[in-house]
Amino acid sequence: MSLIITDECINCDVCEPECPNDAIYQGEEIYEINPDLCTECVGHFDTPQCVEVCPVECIPKDPNHEETQDQLQLKYSRLMASNEG
Repeated sequence: MSLIITDECINCDVCEPECPNDAIYQGEEIYEINPDLCTECVGHFDTPQCVEVCPVECIPKDPNHEETQDQLQLKYSRLMASNEG
């Protein structure tokens, strides 16, 4: 499951640089997460780094993008392969 940033986001800028997949970007109002790039840090870290640093706890799992750990690992592998080429 990818993560989502809710409207409680205060645009503090701490989550974006923590994302190893560059999935977080500044949207029109708040930061957003590209579900095609979010692996919940699977392959990089044991826990999602954006969740770890968020001061307002506004980054839950996105119920519209459910994925298993295996699916997240496959996405990570695809992303790493595409970055090599």
